[in-house]
Amino acid sequence: MSGLVSHAEEVMGTVVSLTLDPRDPSGRPLDAGAVDRMLAEACSVLHEADATFSTYNETSRISRMRRGELAFEEGGADVEEVIGLCAEARLASGGWFDAWSMPGGFDPTGLVKGWAAERALAAVERGGARAALVNAGGDLAGYGQHRPGEPWRIGIRHPWRPDALACVVEMGPRAVATSGSYERGAHLLDPFTGEPARGVASATVTGPSLAMADALATALGAGGEEVLARIERLPAYEAYLVLEDGRELASPGFPFAATSGGAKIGA
Repeated sequence: MSGLVSHAEEVMGTVVSLTLDPRDPSGRPLDAGAVDRMLAEACSVLHEADATFSTYNETSRISRMRRGELAFEEGGADVEEVIGLCAEARLASGGWFDAWSMPGGFDPTGLVKGWAAERALAAVERGGARAALVNAGGDLAGYGQHRPGEPWRIGIRHPWRPDALACVVEMGPRAVATSGSYERGAHLLDPFTGEPARGVASATVTGPSLAMADALATALGAGGEEVLARIERLPAYEAYLVLEDGRELASPGFPFAATSGGAKIGA
């Protein structure tokens, strides 16, 4: 096999795309059966996460827990892991990400899509692909290089100009997550008031964990500059923020690609 292989899967209320280099780390081609198996395993991981954590599926474990039909300690290892990550994200964000403050009870939606995409990427990596990228509706995790000497580059859509990019991220970090009101409207809630969050048009976080980057991007979209200051104090995580008043702010180490014009941020 030669060239990149791509697959799109409808799951978790979005389309998740998986792109991989069908060679092993030494550059030898993998056989088609091995590639098919790793893609199938990655998709199985995504569907399992959806079946466990979807709040729209009345039979999911998380829905049963929210209705009090199943105790949280009976949810299993995956649920326990996600609850622990949600607690870490709540602490790191100063409460701006709070899965316990959502209508209807505990809702890890703002973290679990990134968590699932990360696990799907791990399935591909275990399968032996030289490089791969998973894009779960704007939450991306990847490893390796797009081409030799060329890292994956992620374009962040401009919130007001659909045909333009706000910036381009050079994916040295393993994960990039973006949250914003420009596609789905004011869907983020202020966890302190329960009202729709205002003031942020687009929020992007990079870092080593897509689960945490996803949660922090949700928090950044709700808390704006206050959360940006908190992320600046976190090791290995960076943030980029477009406010509704037109200002663009970024943490000092945000990984702008050379072509993104990132030097103008904050100017």
